[in-house]
Amino acid sequence: MNMDRVDGRNFDELRRVRITRNYLKHPQGSVLMEIGKTKIICTAMIEDRVPPFLKGAGSGWLTGEYSMLPGSTKHRKIRDSSRGRIEGRTQEIQRLIGRSLRGIIDLSHIGERTIWIDCDVIQADGGTRTASITGGFIALVDALNHLYNRGEIEYIPVSKFASAISAGIVDGVALLDLCYSEDYRATVDMNIVMADDDQLIEIQGTGEGSTFTQGQLYQLLELAEKGNRELILKQREALGDIADLIGKNMEGHGDHDEA
Repeated sequence: MNMDRVDGRNFDELRRVRITRNYLKHPQGSVLMEIGKTKIICTAMIEDRVPPFLKGAGSGWLTGEYSMLPGSTKHRKIRDSSRGRIEGRTQEIQRLIGRSLRGIIDLSHIGERTIWIDCDVIQADGGTRTASITGGFIALVDALNHLYNRGEIEYIPVSKFASAISAGIVDGVALLDLCYSEDYRATVDMNIVMADDDQLIEIQGTGEGSTFTQGQLYQLLELAEKGNRELILKQREALGDIADLIGKNMEGHGDHDEA
């Protein structure tokens, strides 16, 4: 199953992961998420209001925004503000980030507040959406811990850890955590979001001009399970003692799957 990868990794090996918490001064939660050469600033900021459809409901909301800065790619990335519209790819990724993180938080416990998860890619080399989810989770927990320390919530209403990673088939070989040059050549490309109990939160998978078998699908899911377990260990290390508060006091509180 081995092949020569551009960075010398094994087929089932993650790129180097670095997580820097409290990266910015103003957000309640902020993280510099680095995986290989991909670098993303993930922030979580809390507003004391909710969208109109939730007013008076006593529940909160979480939503994601995503962007790639002009200098994040080899050729200058045009800002959405200059285009006058948000790209379809950007909208898809924003929705993925929001769905993934809403799946592990009890929004009824945060009151009528909105949590904004903003993910800004400052350097792209593949896996930006999955790194956004992995880093966004840590920013989310830090923001909720801020409310908890201020006595504004009784506990951190996060039931599970959540992370995401890519996997794909390149030159007939199943690989974990594709960098850009691998992703560009992949005949099958998947993004898998998982919780720390190995339950799946979301799967995005497609044959890029090719079909794939159930056996290949299972191969990619096994790789993603391994990669996500390792990422969640990194999240635990980064959060330190706060990691012990995740899932605590959540008994009897169901997870919320939002469209």
